[in-house]
Amino acid sequence: MGERSYRSATELVGAMAGGEVSAVELAEEAIARIERYEPTLNAVCVRDFERALDAARAADAARARGDGRPLLGVPMTVKESFHVAGLPTTWGIPEFTDFVADEDAVAVERVKEAGAVVLGKTNVPLVLGDMQSYNAIYGTTGNPWDPERIPGGSSGGSSAALAAGYGALSIGSDIGGSLRNPAHYCGVYAHKPTLGLLPLRGHTAPGMPVLPVESDLAVIGPMARTASDLALLLDVLAGPDPLGSGIAYRLALPAPRHTVLADFRVLVVDTHLLIPSAESVRTAIGNFADALTESGAKVERDSRLLPDQADNARLYMHLLMSTLGARFPAEIYEHTRAAAAQLDPADTSLDAERTRGTVLSHRDWLAADGRRAVLRQRWSELFTEFDVVVYPVMPTPAFPHDHSPMGGRTISIDGADHDYLDQLALAGAATVPGLPATALPIGRSDEGLPIGVQAIGPMFGDRTTIRFAELAEREFGGFTPPPLDS
Repeated sequence: MGERSYRSATELVGAMAGGEVSAVELAEEAIARIERYEPTLNAVCVRDFERALDAARAADAARARGDGRPLLGVPMTVKESFHVAGLPTTWGIPEFTDFVADEDAVAVERVKEAGAVVLGKTNVPLVLGDMQSYNAIYGTTGNPWDPERIPGGSSGGSSAALAAGYGALSIGSDIGGSLRNPAHYCGVYAHKPTLGLLPLRGHTAPGMPVLPVESDLAVIGPMARTASDLALLLDVLAGPDPLGSGIAYRLALPAPRHTVLADFRVLVVDTHLLIPSAESVRTAIGNFADALTESGAKVERDSRLLPDQADNARLYMHLLMSTLGARFPAEIYEHTRAAAAQLDPADTSLDAERTRGTVLSHRDWLAADGRRAVLRQRWSELFTEFDVVVYPVMPTPAFPHDHSPMGGRTISIDGADHDYLDQLALAGAATVPGLPATALPIGRSDEGLPIGVQAIGPMFGDRTTIRFAELAEREFGGFTPPPLDS
C-alpha cells in the first residue's frame, strides 16, 4: 500500500486501466493513510471521504464502459481556499467557520470533470497570509520530514499531503510564493503559471461574490510529486473562464522549447542581494548547476541581461502590498498611512517599501505598473539568450513553527537574523513580471530537509519550465518519500 501511495497520477491511471487496482481501492488506501498520519501532520483539514468513495465507484463504472478521462479515479486534494460545493471555505478566518460553498470553483469543476476523486481540502494560514500553515479553526500543519517544522504556506497543507502520500495531486494558489515555497519545504513539485493562464473563479474568500475576475499578481496552479503530473494537471486546469475571456478565446500554449536537457540554456542564480541564501541552499543549487553542466546543458552563473533584482523586489513589495492592503481594516490602513508619511525618502528597505505599497495611491500604482512593463520587457530580452533561470525558492530549508506576531518575526540564515517578510523577494522575481515558474526538488540539507529551486521561464513558457523539471527529474532524481514511520 505504501509504495502505491507514492505512485504518480500517470502510473495510477495505467494501473487502473490494466486492472491492477480499482479507483475504490486507491481511495480507500488514501483515506487509511490520512487517518493514520493526520494526528501528527494535520494537513487535510476538511475531509470528504463519503463523497470521495462515491466518486471512486462512479469512476470504476465509467472505466468499465470505456471512459478514458485523464484523471479518472485518481485521488487528490484541493487547497481549503477553493470553493467545493457542500464543504466549508474559511481561509482560516474564524468568523467564517460555518460558511459553506454552494458551487465548485472552476478549477475544482475541471478536475472533477476529468474524473479525479477529491478526498478533501488542505490547511492554510489565516487569510492565506503566511509562509506557514496554521489558523484558529483547524490548527497547525506539520512538515512530513519533521512535524516540528513548517510545511510552507499558504498551500502548505497541499504540499504536506503530497509528501505524505495522500493522493497523487493537489491544487494551490500563489501570490507570494504560496505554491513554490511549500514545494521547496516538502520536497515536491509545483507550478506557478503565467499570470492569467488558469481561471481564478471560485478561489474566492468567504463572503465575497464568485465572479469571473482577474487579480493582479495572483494565480492558481498544480502541485504533484512528479513534473510529468504537473503537465497532466496543467492541461486539465488551463484555459480561459467560459464566463469571461473564454467567450472569445481558446488556449494555445507554445510547445516546450527543448525536449533534451542538453539543449537547454540555463542561467543559475543562487542568492539575492537583499535576502541571502543559506549555505545549504547555495550548495544544493551549485551541485545542481554542476550536474546540468555535466549533462551537456549550457549553464551560466551571471548575465548582464538579468533585470536588477533589488529593483524587482522593491517593485514587488509595492504591488503586492497595494493588492493586500486594499482589504485591510480601516484602522490598520490609516495606521499604515501615518507610518508611511513618516518614512525617510532615502529608506529603500523592503520593510519601508511594503509600508509605502500598502497605501499606494492610484497615481503611484500606475507608475509602478509602468515600471513593471519595462521589467517584463527586460525579462523578455533575457529569454532570447536563455530558456530558464534557476532561482532560489526560499533562503533556508524548513524552519521550526513560529506563531509569534508576524511583524516581529525574523528568519535565521546561517546564524544571522533577517526580516521574516524579506523572504518574499524570492517569490517576486517571477511574480512581478507574471512569468511561469516550476518548483522542483534538487537535494537535501545536512539535517535531511528538502531543498528546491524554481525554474523561471518566458511568458507563456509554462510547458518549457515544466519540461525542464521533468528532464531534470529523469536525469538526477526527484521526490523522495519522507521517513514518516521512523
